[in-house]
Amino acid sequence: MMNQATHAIAVMDGTCALCAFGAKMVHRLDKSGTIKIAPIQGETGTALMMEHGLDPLDPDSWLFIEEDGSVTRDLEAVIRLGRRTGGIGWFLVWLKIFPKSARDWMYARVARNRYTMFGRAEMCDIPDEGLKARLLP
Repeated sequence: MMNQATHAIAVMDGTCALCAFGAKMVHRLDKSGTIKIAPIQGETGTALMMEHGLDPLDPDSWLFIEEDGSVTRDLEAVIRLGRRTGGIGWFLVWLKIFPKSARDWMYARVARNRYTMFGRAEMCDIPDEGLKARLLP
């Protein structure tokens, strides 16, 4: 598995079009190149999901693991990642105006309906070689 002291890791569904868009945005906004992406369907993503008590076969959760080992999940992870990458990612911080219970409710609704709302896309099929270099096995 990846050395967490070196890279932050975003763990997301590798078959979700919304997550594929998120991966593209991470690649575009993370100028440092230190954020790696672990599709839940891969070896690293599966292991990280299990390590944090989540079912990799039911990928409604999203994780962001910082270099120091701190973990956020779901919408809090998306907001943290937006803050970390900067640029237009900072707009995600505005979601903090909603109470945590409302953010959790919103995230759950989108996560459960993501394929219907956004469709499917294989993250590993994205042709951008720079993005592919961020993907963990």
